[in-house]
Amino acid sequence: MAALVAGALAQSGDRTPWLAAILTDRYARPGLVILAAALALLCASSLACTGALLLEGRLTPEAGRLFLALALLLQGAGGLMRSEGPDRLAGWKLGAFGTSYVGLFILAFGDGLQFIVLAVAARAALPWAAAIGATIGSLAVIAPAALIGERAWTALPQLAARRVAAVLFLATGAALALSALRLL
Repeated sequence: MAALVAGALAQSGDRTPWLAAILTDRYARPGLVILAAALALLCASSLACTGALLLEGRLTPEAGRLFLALALLLQGAGGLMRSEGPDRLAGWKLGAFGTSYVGLFILAFGDGLQFIVLAVAARAALPWAAAIGATIGSLAVIAPAALIGERAWTALPQLAARRVAAVLFLATGAALALSALRLL
């Protein structure tokens, strides 16, 4: 559940749904773009979970909480920074599915959400549930963006959504860090 909520919040005002909207406008195949997004997100989150398996048993509960707090704080700080639009992938000739999959995978893999998935999965009894949760949460934002297209997507209050999500990540990360350090 934590990864699902983090996935939805992290995509609020992010470039990944914006790119999905762009690609839907270009190819006029929203279902295919959403499918490519789902696979790209699941693959990126699965890589984060694989990294978490390497940490399994190596973190104390406090260190795990502090690791998650750091991931949340970094996501929150990133949400306060200026965000430019995504590369439109205009020169890509991979077709609707290939361009959508590779382009969205690159954005998802380089996103701060993957660090959160890694931290959540490192603490979870079922690490792969973090990948599934983050994918579903991300798709809750990306699918509507793909369905409405770029013009409607960019007309929404992206900056406000991004800032609200950033504040939520920062507040949660700070509280978790203070708890891990036994200051709260």
